Amino acid sequence: MSNAAAVKNNSNSTAITRVVFTGVMAAIICVITIFRIPLGQSKVHFANSMCLLSGLLLGPAWGGAAAGLGSALYDVMLGGYGLPDALITFVSKFAMAFVTGILYRAWTRKNAEDDWKKNLPPLVISCVIGALTYVALYMLKTWLFKTYVEPVPAETIPTVMVAKLIPSLINAAFAVVTAPIFYHAVRPALKAAGILKKLDAGA
Repeated sequence: MSNAAAVKNNSNSTAITRVVFTGVMAAIICVITIFRIPLGQSKVHFANSMCLLSGLLLGPAWGGAAAGLGSALYDVMLGGYGLPDALITFVSKFAMAFVTGILYRAWTRKNAEDDWKKNLPPLVISCVIGALTYVALYMLKTWLFKTYVEPVPAETIPTVMVAKLIPSLINAAFAVVTAPIFYHAVRPALKAAGILKKLDAGA
């Protein structure tokens, strides 16, 4: 086999791996959004953790696609939401994974050492900023909806915003704690199988 053919085959294999893994992560996110854990007057779930994990494993573009697609599919197929809501969900979840992926990939490219202790601080920081990106977009959506789409009295908007913000921050904190754990749990297996290298190539 010529060098050109080998390069082409390797490129095709990498592309297929990224597409398949993106589909797998989207399916996981869609299904796992169903399961919610009561916590006081709020509920937490692993969906945001999986969105962050998508960004960490797949990088900004593919990770964003997995997070956005999986979350939007849940809205349409299982959540009872319409297409406009699903599109907003796609954008906000895409942004969450995109920010996480681009920040963490920037760090790992500058610091190629495979040392989880050195990589843990930027890993957590990337997850924090990614999770807060989603919270900010969700709060912006809430304000716009309650001001223009489904208007409520202006004096009640701060109360509504706080009521939405508290569970959003709880879920963000839960995701920031769990996503790095999941990442370090699956990374060795993906690396040993040669999958991680192909996912990294698609960053």
